[in-house]
Amino acid sequence: MHIREMLADAERTGNPSFSFEYFPPKTAQGVQNLYDRMDRMYSFGPKFIDITWGAGGHIAELTCEMVVQAQTYLGLETCMHLTCTDMGEEKVNDALRKAYKAGCTNILALRGDPPRDHEKWEATESGFRYAKDLVAHIRKTYGQHFDIGVAGYPEGCDDNKDEELLLDHLKEKVDVGATFIVTQMFYDADNFIRWVGKVRARGITVPILPGIMPIATYASFIRRANHMNCKIPDDWMEKLEPVKNDDVAVREMGKTLVADLCRKIIAAGIPHLHFYTMNLAQATRMVLEELDWLPSANRPLKQALPWKQSLGLGRREEDVRPIFWRNRNKSYVKRTQDWDEFPNGRWGDSRSPAFGELDAYGIGLTGTNEQNRKKWGEPTCVADIANLFVRYLNKEIDYLPWSEAPLASEAEQIKDDLIDLNKRGLITVNSQPAVNGVKSTHPIHGWGPNNGYVYQKAYLELLVSPEVYKEMKGRIEHHPDLTYYAVTRSGTLETNTSSEGPNAVTWGVFPGKEIVQPTIVESISFLAWKDEAFRLGVDWSRCYEANTPSRLLLEEIMDTWYLVNIVNNDFHQPRTIFEVLGDLTVADLDKVPAPSTTNGAHEPATTNGTAAH
Repeated sequence: MHIREMLADAERTGNPSFSFEYFPPKTAQGVQNLYDRMDRMYSFGPKFIDITWGAGGHIAELTCEMVVQAQTYLGLETCMHLTCTDMGEEKVNDALRKAYKAGCTNILALRGDPPRDHEKWEATESGFRYAKDLVAHIRKTYGQHFDIGVAGYPEGCDDNKDEELLLDHLKEKVDVGATFIVTQMFYDADNFIRWVGKVRARGITVPILPGIMPIATYASFIRRANHMNCKIPDDWMEKLEPVKNDDVAVREMGKTLVADLCRKIIAAGIPHLHFYTMNLAQATRMVLEELDWLPSANRPLKQALPWKQSLGLGRREEDVRPIFWRNRNKSYVKRTQDWDEFPNGRWGDSRSPAFGELDAYGIGLTGTNEQNRKKWGEPTCVADIANLFVRYLNKEIDYLPWSEAPLASEAEQIKDDLIDLNKRGLITVNSQPAVNGVKSTHPIHGWGPNNGYVYQKAYLELLVSPEVYKEMKGRIEHHPDLTYYAVTRSGTLETNTSSEGPNAVTWGVFPGKEIVQPTIVESISFLAWKDEAFRLGVDWSRCYEANTPSRLLLEEIMDTWYLVNIVNNDFHQPRTIFEVLGDLTVADLDKVPAPSTTNGAHEPATTNGTAAH
């Protein structure tokens, strides 16, 4: 989606909006930590993010990689910075191709700063001298595919303080195809508003996004302001100076000062703010809280579908997914990135080889063995594993091998039932409660357009021991509204369904639209998920030394237990599944497996040819 369209929506509705800027970290661990932070900050509700450009070499490649990650796996509309510094035309074209293939539709075109070893900026051979040349090239090459932003300087830039000349340059950039303006950071609202008036007087009508940098610490605030030659109002210094050695007090004072700045900008008719986060969340979140702009029960974060959409090339229209990957979004997107029979997410032939091989996508357990042992302890019996899942349900831990995200809000209404199952040794991997026609604006269950209604069938997925499965299967098959799929790691699929076709477990009814069925259960995708689910358990077992109780326990579960999913097709009855499972309990919850008499690691058995582990 083009940024100008997002801004037009904010102006039309009168609801202020905002966006975030991030920069590529220097270390691999820093990159991974930033991805996690970007994913969490998604819940703040930014309209888009942008990622700065590192001229040439590894950092430039990292910018392109981060755009792919943000668009494809995090579902964040992304604007990629692109500069002229150290960039010949071939390199520029390569970066634009990568942005296009990532599904990115927004570019911030900049001249860029001179390299550190240069006193002044110089054009690269076969490169572009000015940002306007880069804008013209992008527009000529890609037509209207990219929305193109350019920089604005309310307080001048490093090598040019002539405001009139800078405004002439800004007009030239817009005239050759720029469609929005992002300003350098500033703290002087009155000067910014004056500058906007001069921009408009030049006949420049494109949207202006003011750049705002929240205050994290006094030292970083002063350092960044000095680096950008940014004027700090006298009253700000009078308030910050007395508390400069108290980081907590600085953040508290800073959030008030920056929020007041934001209010003045909004009051002047600018509907969108662009926050320079410096890859940090807390200071930005505090400003948004002060402005009361964060999503809440009364103002939920609106989603088009009940799962986070990928914005990768060719995936924007995807509107159907199997429920099994509900808690592993990145894995699902990776394993289906080369699908060809249903590129719009409409399930075709259920035997289509749409799901990629496990080893080709690196979807196994993340983190080092030591990190995972620290995170999940060293379970020696089923009761220990059950307790780990109970802690997750109580939000004492954020992640499990089968879930890369904290517990969803909707699980609260069935949390006690899930805890009860786990305490009895029935390990719950995934679930959703029944929903009978709540408004699409509901703060927890709502999704899709306004004035619609959404529905869900109760769904439960769990790992169960062979003796529990035998009793469970009999109970399910005697209940007319329940359907199930079950399989062991090396076994064949068992089910009581009469068709291999998809069973919709979530749907929505909206004015002027066909019924939307975005979440399904069906056999071929369950078998693909089975391979991944057992692979994750095997990976977990290998975090422990061979023949240790933890290794033996997890290997036994992966080799002998069943992965089962159950759907209650009567969405009017929210508790049927839990009632049917009744008092089923795993025998010997506290039993510790006996050590093997063999030496070396136990190698997992292969599956029935679906994918090698």
